[in-house]
Amino acid sequence: MKAIVWHGKEDVRCDTVPDPKIEDPRNLIIKVTSTAICGSDLHLYDLYVPAMAPGDVLGHEPMGEVVDVGPRVRNFKTGDRVVVPFCIACGECWFCQREFYSCCDTTNRDREKAAALMGQAPAGLYGYSHLTGAYPGGQAQYLQVWHADASALKVPDGIPDEKLLFLSDVFPTGWMAAEQAQIEPGDTVAVWGCGPVGQFTIRSAWMLGAGRVIAIDRVPERLAMARDGKAETVNFDEVTVYDKLMEMTKGRGPDRVIDAVGCEAHHTGYIDAVLDKAKTLVAEPVDRAHALREAIMCCRKAGTVSVPGVYANFPDKIPMGAFMNKALTMRTGQTHMQKYTRPLLDKVLRNEIDISFVVTHRLPIEEGPAAYRTFRDKQDNCIKVVLKPWGS
Repeated sequence: MKAIVWHGKEDVRCDTVPDPKIEDPRNLIIKVTSTAICGSDLHLYDLYVPAMAPGDVLGHEPMGEVVDVGPRVRNFKTGDRVVVPFCIACGECWFCQREFYSCCDTTNRDREKAAALMGQAPAGLYGYSHLTGAYPGGQAQYLQVWHADASALKVPDGIPDEKLLFLSDVFPTGWMAAEQAQIEPGDTVAVWGCGPVGQFTIRSAWMLGAGRVIAIDRVPERLAMARDGKAETVNFDEVTVYDKLMEMTKGRGPDRVIDAVGCEAHHTGYIDAVLDKAKTLVAEPVDRAHALREAIMCCRKAGTVSVPGVYANFPDKIPMGAFMNKALTMRTGQTHMQKYTRPLLDKVLRNEIDISFVVTHRLPIEEGPAAYRTFRDKQDNCIKVVLKPWGS
């Protein structure tokens, strides 16, 4: 089959690799009909996430049609249409029983490596390094879906893929980011980053009762899409974000702040961002955390900092003095996908949101490697890429 394969930093290729075979009776195989490139895939492309190996198949936002079913699968049959959440949950462990699905205690096949870096191992993730189980990803023509009954989402026929695909990651991720921000009716919510997760965070914040949403970025097309989502926008190339937010909130600061950027924040003119960049150039494992630092400094006292943005290493210069003395709360984590996929599917089916709004590029899988660079470099007004493994 064709698949997008990692070969090294900034080197991904569309290769021919072996088709998957069922390795566990609880698994199934899908023919992937649509798959997407996620902003967190760029952390692999740029090698911010360690423990990649040449030959790893990328991708964690797929959907498709069931073509083979393991003997212990009960909820799916050949021909069913499914969306595959990016994290793999067993459904049975202590964490899964409490709906902390991205903390599943059994599905990470490289738990020792992850625990050495993080203290404990998170769940297995598709296409996301040897810290999360080295599972082949979904930017491929076929995908083995692990623990299908506990993890996968059956979806109706007759609905275009793009109106369902982002239940695999970015819609639930944006929703959980807004939910964990603890939004109260009328709150002012500031969102750093207007990529796909930021866009869904903006719309989720409104659905959860925000009175005002402010989006921070510098890319014109992303800011325009945020305005389409009813957000006020701040271009950080044009103003000092802290000063602008204080002005917009009459000195109090936003009630809830959300870092939808993560470990590759870009900024110019700030000494912390310059130092981050310098350290990464000499291969120090330091995430570029300017957005997180700025969010902490801008949040109002006794507010909440929500962090859906991915961090992989050891960001430094975090203003813990401000965080503690301002009595802030931080909530973060990989998305507990299986908690959200069914209720958010219901919102889609009730036409409360059309999640296809974020798509800007639709390409055959052979053009995936070029699309990674286009997306990373924010060229051609690229916000979200959907790849078609079998052609358009």
